Amino acid sequence: MATTQETTRPPHRLDDVPGWFPALDQLLFDWLLDLQEASGTRGDLLEVGVYLGKSAILTGRHRRPGERYTVCDLFEGDAPDDANRAESAKSYAALTRRAFEENYRCFHDELPRVLQGPSSLVRAEVAPRSCRFVHIDASHLYEHVRDDIGAAHDLLLPGGTVVLDDFRSEHTPGVSVAAWEAVLNRGLRPLCLSTQKLYGTWGDPEPVQERLIAMARERADCHLSVQEAAGHRIVRLKSKGMKAPEFPPSRHAGAAVAAAPGRPAPARPAVRRGGRARRIAVDLLPPVVTRAIRGARAGRS
Repeated sequence: MATTQETTRPPHRLDDVPGWFPALDQLLFDWLLDLQEASGTRGDLLEVGVYLGKSAILTGRHRRPGERYTVCDLFEGDAPDDANRAESAKSYAALTRRAFEENYRCFHDELPRVLQGPSSLVRAEVAPRSCRFVHIDASHLYEHVRDDIGAAHDLLLPGGTVVLDDFRSEHTPGVSVAAWEAVLNRGLRPLCLSTQKLYGTWGDPEPVQERLIAMARERADCHLSVQEAAGHRIVRLKSKGMKAPEFPPSRHAGAAVAAAPGRPAPARPAVRRGGRARRIAVDLLPPVVTRAIRGARAGRS
């Protein structure tokens, strides 16, 4: 488990940023946020616990005009209690706000709003029912995770998505207890499980689950299983050699290529987010309308 910036070279690709954000979770973040945007859902974004910024960088790409993106972390600040202090000293001693912000600025022109301190700050700083997507990846201690889940419930818009990290790692039993307690006793409905994260909602999970299942069945690099437990449909996804989705390179990538002898710097590729969102939007329409749109496109080709 890496806990320090592995190199002083600025990241050229998202996967150069140290952190625990597998290709499957990158795909699910992108897919779920694209689905929200295609269906017209608007709302703010929140990440609690950012480490060196890997998932925050991807999430920040989905912030649209008029939306606010907030991140919260202790960074090098004081922990609120002895147990949290010991956890931070053991696993995150090298984490600083400067390291996070430098990584983030490699991929984005503007920083998110940064709250430096314990996750308990979030309730006072983020408006209730304002968020469409909340990622919780801070403390692994039961009491803190339980409170973070409660905050997510209050901050999410109806039908919004919460993501709980490390819900089944052997070294994070407190997260497991808090996550499944929320499912069994606090109304959280699972959307899907990856190897590392539980994706959930306090709304109706079925429409999103149906589209997730259809998406997974079309992919050769994603294993799918569907189970029933305690009245919940559990959609479990697992990578089979999956590659991370395309992500624009950092501002340093072109300079590195230009410095190579005899190789001109390529233009930074333009990532067309609208095209994928429009494809998802077409899939959300009634079949008769979808066929008409696709027929018109075929006539223009």
